[in-house]
Amino acid sequence: MNGSASNAARPAGTHQGTHARRCSVAVAAPARPGVADHVAVNALFAKLAPYATGEPNDQPFACMIATLCAGGGALPDWLGLDPAAFGCLLEHHFSGFRLDSPPCPGRMPDPARNDERRELVELMLMDKAGDSPSEVWMAHVVAAGCMGSDHLWQDLGLWRRADLTALMRRNFPALAARNVKDMKWKRFLYKQLCEAEGIYVCRAPSCEVCTDYHACFGPEY
Repeated sequence: MNGSASNAARPAGTHQGTHARRCSVAVAAPARPGVADHVAVNALFAKLAPYATGEPNDQPFACMIATLCAGGGALPDWLGLDPAAFGCLLEHHFSGFRLDSPPCPGRMPDPARNDERRELVELMLMDKAGDSPSEVWMAHVVAAGCMGSDHLWQDLGLWRRADLTALMRRNFPALAARNVKDMKWKRFLYKQLCEAEGIYVCRAPSCEVCTDYHACFGPEY
């Protein structure tokens, strides 16, 4: 994996005034947790919430971590990061929190798809907002989620598609702005890669008349 995620600097003062700047993350039952043990998902999410440091990415990462630890979603161990990068992420977003066990359900990334993941990461980082080191971790995690076979928001361990749309717009605003017709996010990301390489696999004159329209734009429940 690209070493940039693991080398992201921790913010200054991480251990100072932690309780003063913590904010609670809204804890709500998953709309569709994607795992049988949704009680375990909610319980871990509730434990993470008081440690949230107030960054916009606190909530999606709390969802992803809780879902992964309960065996849901499709992310590899450590959210698809290396252990050091995951440790930095946890400290940055949930300062002082310690997991009882590592987020490792025993899923290893497919090395045959390393180039694919790298290209997706590079695509997102070209248009990152530049507001937080969290954007680098998010790019690696989203790319890892793209290797799954379900809807991207479900494979990431999020609880609703709107959470994925929000994080894409927040972390990669210029990229997300190009998704003007609300195409499914995984389809959209791969379409961007194809266009960057000059590959046009879809020969329909417009999306509206394409026979695969619903595969790209249909509802994601």
